[in-house]
Amino acid sequence: MQRLSCAGVAVFEVGRERASRGRVRLAAERRRYFDLVADGVGTVEACRRVGVDRRTGHYWRHGRPSRARANAAPRRSRPEPGPGRFLTVDERIAIADGLAAGRSRRAIAAELGRSPSTVAREIARNARPRGEYRPHAAHDLARARRPRPKPGKIAASPELRERVQAMLHEKFSPEQIAARLRRDHPDRPELHVTHETIYQALYVQGRGELRRELARALRTGRTTRTPRASGEQRRPRFAEPMVMISDRPAEADDRAVPGHWEGDLIIGKDNASAIATLVERATRYTLLVPLPHGRGADAVRDALAAATATLPAHLQRSLTWDQGSEMGRHHEFTIATGIPVYFCDPHSPWQRGSNENTNGLLRQYFPKSTDLSAHTPEHLAAVAAQLNRRPRKTLNWDTPAERLATLLTKTS
Repeated sequence: MQRLSCAGVAVFEVGRERASRGRVRLAAERRRYFDLVADGVGTVEACRRVGVDRRTGHYWRHGRPSRARANAAPRRSRPEPGPGRFLTVDERIAIADGLAAGRSRRAIAAELGRSPSTVAREIARNARPRGEYRPHAAHDLARARRPRPKPGKIAASPELRERVQAMLHEKFSPEQIAARLRRDHPDRPELHVTHETIYQALYVQGRGELRRELARALRTGRTTRTPRASGEQRRPRFAEPMVMISDRPAEADDRAVPGHWEGDLIIGKDNASAIATLVERATRYTLLVPLPHGRGADAVRDALAAATATLPAHLQRSLTWDQGSEMGRHHEFTIATGIPVYFCDPHSPWQRGSNENTNGLLRQYFPKSTDLSAHTPEHLAAVAAQLNRRPRKTLNWDTPAERLATLLTKTS
């Protein structure tokens, strides 16, 4: 090392190996400097150990030359919330080092395990006016922008607020409002707003961005947001473990082999009556099962077992149901009939698409808010027979009854 002095006082030390490398080559020194500062070493001492002028150290750290704060104690950053959401000081230092070394933003993002757009936005938001990126200055800027609450876009723009309120009066949904504003005013970004922003302005207490009575214009009529638990947060519905639809045989998924059924209930007035519906996946053949003793787990178990007992053995392969409480005795049904029961994922009615479609057709015969217990088993059989005589586009205009008859003929 070579020591330079002025009037007998040591100022800084410069390693001979670094004397001619230029400022772009200081990435290693900068990392060592920040490591020393993080360990509690003073700025002047850290600069001396690394071998750079103290003004360079202060410029790295604060983004401005050092004057009165040359001997100030090092600033200790507060603990970061974690690697998931916000960039940390170390990540910003890595971005600065990558830019100094001439690496692309995509390469820097790959090194950090972040999205390239995250790195690009960080540089665009927090770089100096001349394009220089200083990590600690950028960190200070980001933290200054983080505090909440902030005024919403609707509150800050009277014109936008009036337009949104007018559309709400016309019963537009927030999604329709957001799409219409973008389509009608493509060159005015100040009038562009997301549907979530509109919901926030309606539901969040104390904002006053939109009049609360406008929430009643929404289709739900709710004036507050009701949280919904996700499927992953649900507790197990039944005492006996469920076999999920992901474990169902592949032959049931592609409808190549008959005998796999989908089931559900259609509910009558005041939830007091119900009918069980069974639809065969390959032929779309429908069975209607009366529930004269209610829709409790025991009653549904016995009714389904009696209905499936009338089927040929090769049409008793599986049953797919949703996670309704009426299937609480599913294990007993399987023991009695030998038919395994597979359960759909929460909030996934499309996994029983044939049954959902059939239930919609059945509402032509059994309207909502009517007493379903008034229909005799004979009437249910007649309705199912008529439905099975309807030609279906998905069957190339064959009827379910014709498909089932062909299947039974081939089997016999």
